[in-house]
Amino acid sequence: MRELKMKTSWRSASFVATAAALLALTTACGQDKGDTSTNGQNVGNAAPAQGGYGSDDGYGSGSADKDAGAKAKSAGQLAVWESKKLGQVLTDSAGFTLYRFDKDTAQPPKSNCDDACLKAWPAVPASGATAAAGVDPSLLGEVTAADGTKQLTIDGWPMYRYAMDTKAGDAKGQGVGGTWYAAAPDGKKASPAAAEPADTAGLSTRKDPKLGEIVVDKNGMTVYRFLKDSAWPIKSNCVGACAQKWPAVAPVAKNDTKNIPLKGYMTFDRPDGTKQQTLNCWPVYTFSGDKKPGDTNGQGVGGTWYAAAPDGKPVGAPQK
Repeated sequence: MRELKMKTSWRSASFVATAAALLALTTACGQDKGDTSTNGQNVGNAAPAQGGYGSDDGYGSGSADKDAGAKAKSAGQLAVWESKKLGQVLTDSAGFTLYRFDKDTAQPPKSNCDDACLKAWPAVPASGATAAAGVDPSLLGEVTAADGTKQLTIDGWPMYRYAMDTKAGDAKGQGVGGTWYAAAPDGKKASPAAAEPADTAGLSTRKDPKLGEIVVDKNGMTVYRFLKDSAWPIKSNCVGACAQKWPAVAPVAKNDTKNIPLKGYMTFDRPDGTKQQTLNCWPVYTFSGDKKPGDTNGQGVGGTWYAAAPDGKPVGAPQK
């Protein structure tokens, strides 16, 4: 009888110990409170973004899954947000920033943001999108994204939202991975507007960091010389298509100049009948390829175009 009682006690103790161990194991497995998703994946521990799709924190720290429905949300009436830091930024009708991806192409339009990328950067549908006020509607187009979305393009550039932007005016995607940038109304990267030039003279000079002192017009645009012209007799050999690319500087009154020598400062009649300004008898021009004050994109073009010095000499031209 005593032996039977001891066996019963041993079995009970063994059962209790086994149950306690099982309970401890179950409790330990459930201690990771983050592992609560029904598919067994902890969204908060998503793999880091690859290929410049997002920040080192991953594809948006779970926001992409939460806002999956945003992929199909129409941009509606596009708008333009004036940002002191970024300049003019294109937004959807709700004020959310639209982005462009440097790894895409505009000519031809192509999205290179794959399915994983689109979780953080949902493609903006083309359907229902209308141009922002003052923006040419012909810039709007579409391209097929990796998930099949007919994606909105602006001047060929595919448009995206960013999953980490949670309210109108957010631009948390700006510069992410060195490849994502807020879009301007014309599809280019948003950038602060060039500072308005000061109230300058019709012709004056500025100190260029590479070229030294060069002549600029009233808008601060670089003035150029053409080596195929002549100073005496004064003659311009830039006509036709050349004159479209290199607009002649119109006459500027002598009292509307600053730091410009007045020796040989005169105008002459061009072949098309218009008048052109000269510096020391040399015809001068601006360049259509310069887009903002300070640009010198015409310097050295064709080995015949050079920025003009105040005395009319071509800066940096080969010495004969």
